[in-house]
Amino acid sequence: MHLRRNSSSRSLSRRRFLGGVAASVFAAPFILPSGLRAMSPNSKLCHACIGVTRMGGNDLKNFQQHERVRIVALCDVDAQHLAAAATLVPGVRRYADWRELFDQEGDKIDSVNVTVPDHMHFPIAYTAVRRGKYLYCQKPMCHDLFEVRALTEAAVKAGIVTQLGTQFASSIADRMTVQLIQSGAIGKIKHVYLCSNREAPNRVRGPRPAQGEKPPPHLNWDLWIGTAPMRPYASDTYHPAKWRGWLDFGTSWCADMGCHILNATWRGLHLKAPTSVVAEVEESWKNSPQRRADNWPQSEHVTWTFPGNDLIEGPELTVEWFDGAMLPPQEARDLNPSAKYPLEAALLVGTEGAILHRHTAGPQLLPKEKYQAYERPKPPPRDHYRHFVDACLGGEKTEADFARTGPMTETILLGTVAIRCFGQKLTWDVAAMRFSNCPDAGRYLKRQYRDGWEVGE
Repeated sequence: MHLRRNSSSRSLSRRRFLGGVAASVFAAPFILPSGLRAMSPNSKLCHACIGVTRMGGNDLKNFQQHERVRIVALCDVDAQHLAAAATLVPGVRRYADWRELFDQEGDKIDSVNVTVPDHMHFPIAYTAVRRGKYLYCQKPMCHDLFEVRALTEAAVKAGIVTQLGTQFASSIADRMTVQLIQSGAIGKIKHVYLCSNREAPNRVRGPRPAQGEKPPPHLNWDLWIGTAPMRPYASDTYHPAKWRGWLDFGTSWCADMGCHILNATWRGLHLKAPTSVVAEVEESWKNSPQRRADNWPQSEHVTWTFPGNDLIEGPELTVEWFDGAMLPPQEARDLNPSAKYPLEAALLVGTEGAILHRHTAGPQLLPKEKYQAYERPKPPPRDHYRHFVDACLGGEKTEADFARTGPMTETILLGTVAIRCFGQKLTWDVAAMRFSNCPDAGRYLKRQYRDGWEVGE
C-alpha cells in the first residue's frame, strides 16, 4: 500500500481502510533489509532528516555527531527552516515534499528520521517502512491508534531497525528504574501515578482566528496540513510550535509526554494492553462545545486498568496520569514528605516501598531511611541516537523499537480517546481493536484523511 496524493478509483474508502489494513495490508510487497545498500565495516549510514526545525533541528544535530552517519538529504515544508538547517550540512540535497525525497533519493538513503507534527507521522513513516528504510520516528509514534497498529505491524514484518524518539528510554535513570522494578526492590507493584504538571506554552485554548491569512511565501501550507482537514493559515496559531494543542494536529499533553513518563513502568512491569480506560477533564473544557471540537483540554486525569502478572500485586494494576492543574493525590505526594513533589514523574507504589522516578533524573527509593544502604544497579551510559545508528550498522537491538513501543503508544492513545469520551469507562478489546461496551468511541481510533491524501493500494 502507499499514499495517493490525488484521489482516484483505486483509493480505499475509510470503511475498507479501517476494516482491512490491520489484517490484510501486509500482503502488499515490502522491501526487506536485504534490499538495503550493503554495509561494509567502514561504510557510513546515509541518512535523511524529515522535519528540521525545533525538535527536528535537535535530531539533525544528534545524528550528525555519529562518525558513521552522512546526512545526505533534508526535508521541510518551511523554506526558511530548511535553509537554516542546510547551513549545518554543506552540499546536502533539499526537499520541501517528503514524497519527492523518497522518489528522488531512492536507494541513496538507508535511514530517515520523522520529526514533524503528529498528524503526519504515519504517512511519512509508513512510506519509509514500505521502502525498507531504517526509521527513527518522534513520539508519539502516530496521531491515531489505528495508525500505530498498522505501522508497528508493518515495521515488524519488514524487519527494519526502528527507534521511537523517547530519548530518555536510553538514559541511565530509566534503565535503572526498570532494573529496580524487576529486581523486586519495592516488592510487587500495587499502584502507579504518572504526572506532567509543568507549564507548557503549546497548550492552547482556542478559538481559531475568525479569518485566515495568506501563508508566507516560504511555507507550503498544503503540505503542512497534509492528511488533516484544510484550515486557513493563521500566524502564531499552528506553525511552528502551537499545533500540539489542536485536535487536528496534536495528541494532547498526555500523549506528548506520556511516552516518556510511562516508559520505565511499561518496560519494567512487562505491561500489556489495558483492559479499560477512563478520563476526567477540566470543567471549562467539558462545558465548552467549541473547545471540545478544536482543542485538547489543558488538564487531564486518565486511568488505565492493566491485567496483573508476577510483578504486580493482585489480578490487576491501576495506572493513573495527571497533567495541567490536575495533580496526583495527596497520599501519593506525601510518600516523600521531605521534598516538593516533582512536576514530572512516575511513582510506583509497591508492597515493600516505593520508587519515585523524576523525569530526566534518577529514581529515588522510598522511604529514604529504609533504602539508605540499598545498592542501586549501574547500567552503562547509552545514547539514544547513537544506539539507533549502531543498530542500523549491525549492532544490538534498539532501546525503543516499535515492537516494544508500539503497544505502549497504543495504550497512551487510548487515553486520548477516553479524554474525548470523558466520564465513560471504556472496555478495550485489543485483538479486535474496539471498545466492547461503547462502539461509538471507535470513531476516535482513526481519522478521516483529507481528500487526496487517502491510503491507496
